[in-house]
Amino acid sequence: MLLQDKVAVVYGGGGVIGGAIARALAREGAAVHLAGPTRAKLEAVAADIARVGGRTTVSVLDALDESAVRRHAEHVVADAGKIDIAVNAVGFMHVQGTPFTELSLEDFERPIRAYMRTLFVTAKAVAGPMTARGSGVFLCLSTPASKIGFPGVAGFGSTCAAIEGFSRHLAADLGAHGIRVICLRPDALPEAVALGSHSRRVFEPFAARLGLSVEEMLAQPSPSPLKTRPRLSDVAEAAVFAASDRARSMTAAVMNLTCGTVVD
Repeated sequence: MLLQDKVAVVYGGGGVIGGAIARALAREGAAVHLAGPTRAKLEAVAADIARVGGRTTVSVLDALDESAVRRHAEHVVADAGKIDIAVNAVGFMHVQGTPFTELSLEDFERPIRAYMRTLFVTAKAVAGPMTARGSGVFLCLSTPASKIGFPGVAGFGSTCAAIEGFSRHLAADLGAHGIRVICLRPDALPEAVALGSHSRRVFEPFAARLGLSVEEMLAQPSPSPLKTRPRLSDVAEAAVFAASDRARSMTAAVMNLTCGTVVD
């Protein structure tokens, strides 16, 4: 197993993407500490992991609360002795699809403030324990809106560009301590919508302007060279690889999981 005896924290571990990553990390041998705002969702993921013999704990946690996140990381270290892997898969409801001329400053700023705060807070909480051991991996998530201009995505697109920029600077800051930082960039995930991700509500304004349901919109042919969209398992498997020693030379990188929608 690629992650035998590793200790991972997955912020947003009860979400669709965070849960998929958590299950994959556990399958590869990591002890996974799930953190998120909704106990029922966290416990559902934990039950899946337990059913296949994985090790996990559940903590209800607001990933915007700096003190709470720091205390949680301290608790994980006290319990497990270390943190090898941290994944920020936290998602926030935000406005997309609103033309810029109709977009309020509040709606523009909301995703930038929320996503960048949780990235800073979670990275800061695990950086200390990882630095003390001289190793660690921090993973985060972005989208093609970081590189491609889409109408109606001014706030979230700017956020994704900031996430990727932050991950590169974080890698530069922490690299001397043996800590790697990698951002995963998938495209829209129809499976996530089907499984109850908040992305359904995010996509609804776009779909409505096209006179389509969200499912109909995502079922349209992909503009990618592969003419398809990534699967949830693609993101989870990429996270496993990035967190493993097989990616030991990879940091300050964005893993392009868009099926070629974005060309790097």
